[in-house]
Amino acid sequence: MSEQLLPQEQSGFASLGLNDKLLQAVAGCGYSNPTPIQQQIIPLILSGHDVLGQAQTGTGKTAAFALPLLNNLNLSFKKHPQLLVLTPTRELALQVCESFEQYGATLKKIKTAAIFGGQEYAGQLKKLDQGVHVVVGTPGRIMDHMRRGSLKLSSLKAVVLDEADEMLNMGFLEDIEWIMQQSPAEKQVALFSATMPPTIKQIAQKYLNDPVEVNVGTKSEHKINIEQQYSMTANIAVKKKVLQLILESEDIVAGLIFVRTKTQTLELAEFIAGLGYTCGALNGDIAQNQRLRMVEQLKSGKIKILVATDVAARGLDVDRISHVINFDPPFDAESYVHRIGRTGRAGRFGKAFLFLTSQQKRLLPALQRQTNSTIEPYREPSWTDIKAIRISRFKETITEALTQYTDDLPSVIAEYCDEYQVAPEVVAAALANYGNLIVIDQKPVERKAERKKPEIDSSMPAEKKRGKKEKTPKAERFSEQPEEGMERFRIEVGSEDGVRPANIVGAIANEADIDSEYIGQIAIHDKYSTVDLPYGMPKQIMRVLQRARIFNKTLRISRVPTEEKTVEAVKAAVEKVKKEKKRAPSNKRKIKHSK
Repeated sequence: MSEQLLPQEQSGFASLGLNDKLLQAVAGCGYSNPTPIQQQIIPLILSGHDVLGQAQTGTGKTAAFALPLLNNLNLSFKKHPQLLVLTPTRELALQVCESFEQYGATLKKIKTAAIFGGQEYAGQLKKLDQGVHVVVGTPGRIMDHMRRGSLKLSSLKAVVLDEADEMLNMGFLEDIEWIMQQSPAEKQVALFSATMPPTIKQIAQKYLNDPVEVNVGTKSEHKINIEQQYSMTANIAVKKKVLQLILESEDIVAGLIFVRTKTQTLELAEFIAGLGYTCGALNGDIAQNQRLRMVEQLKSGKIKILVATDVAARGLDVDRISHVINFDPPFDAESYVHRIGRTGRAGRFGKAFLFLTSQQKRLLPALQRQTNSTIEPYREPSWTDIKAIRISRFKETITEALTQYTDDLPSVIAEYCDEYQVAPEVVAAALANYGNLIVIDQKPVERKAERKKPEIDSSMPAEKKRGKKEKTPKAERFSEQPEEGMERFRIEVGSEDGVRPANIVGAIANEADIDSEYIGQIAIHDKYSTVDLPYGMPKQIMRVLQRARIFNKTLRISRVPTEEKTVEAVKAAVEKVKKEKKRAPSNKRKIKHSK
């Protein structure tokens, strides 16, 4: 019996069934072995299965659905799109669209279009009119084009719902359902979500045909790839001091710093630039083209640090990010995971820092459970450590400079030394000081400088002399009224619906286009919640928020009268009753008249 030669067993991406051109593109991207989600998802989509995938950012899920869908494309047909990817934000839409272009670079004339709000229609209409294979976009703008007739889904073969839970939190449920209902009944559907609340499972049951569920245990990845530390910071000055220490002592390739408001992005970016680092700010008020340019500069290394709000940083995918700093802590554990997922991507190692006040320290257990890891206290480097780091980096600068100097310069320095009788090392030190190449003796801001002891006056009561604080009455410590310039509103979702502050902020920020800076105190009760918003909300925004949804429940937002307004209303009602009594005849007079 003759021996038969067995085919050589394939490994890596080659074993998943992708065509040669895509394998070539994958190799060009520097990918060697598929991640767990890619290993499981790619063969399923290639064979035509609907997929329900639970995976967080940084697991390689974009390649998991983009590669097999590109593999199954009919490249000869581009009159109408064959693939549609829905994303919660424009940043993520751009990132996913760029991934399709990157993975499809070896394919013949692949055409893609990113469709999202905040961008002129003209360029989008032109792309769609010329014909595309793949459309990636946000639900609102996708619906606009469908209603205009500029986007037709009659040739659609597959739909991807990316970060579905985030889309639901932002109130896109009705939009998603409308788009799915307008698309062909026969199509492949892939849904990806970091969490699996009941609403996501309902969507899967309704629009996915016998889906295969894939859950890649991503929580452990954070423990392996991301070193997490926290620092107790009492106020903004202490935060800046600790931030300066981190920037000086850490080997940061590219850093992303999260703050809560757009004003903070600008102020903190200015502070960091003053320390000598290239830095940019990213928030919802910055024009779209400028935001895209900022992200490109971070990718290329032209800027080292980016300060951003959560809304602006959603979908941000920059492989170079080595450090994430939570200058302001997030509202919840899921947001924290999303933030630190910007680093430690695709097997790389990253670091994450978290600044907390003593009141916020209670967040730690939830964050550690969510990431399945320990968040260690940050050990501040000593002054000796800082000096050693500065000197070491200065030596690296010298080494780099030695490769670039011209042959004429040594003779110039030698002539100067002979002429002025100065040692060469003194000249080198003077040049380094003149060019601000190194500052050894300047210490970072001291934490102790921010605490002042109260001055003791002989006329003070004994309690104050001993440093005891006067107890403030409860009514003075806690104000039940909105701050100046804000109004309180009631929304008809509460803790019984599983709502969290982040859900409310996300829904209001994205549906009404209100920056998170203008969203004030949030209080969540059992059946309802209250939120403080700017005074004098326009009627059109109120109408939008009336229809907005969180977890499939409409907000039905309504104004809550403030205490002052309530008192005035009661006074007005009393005065009205008094006037009516004066106008009406009394009962006694009626009785006498009847007699």
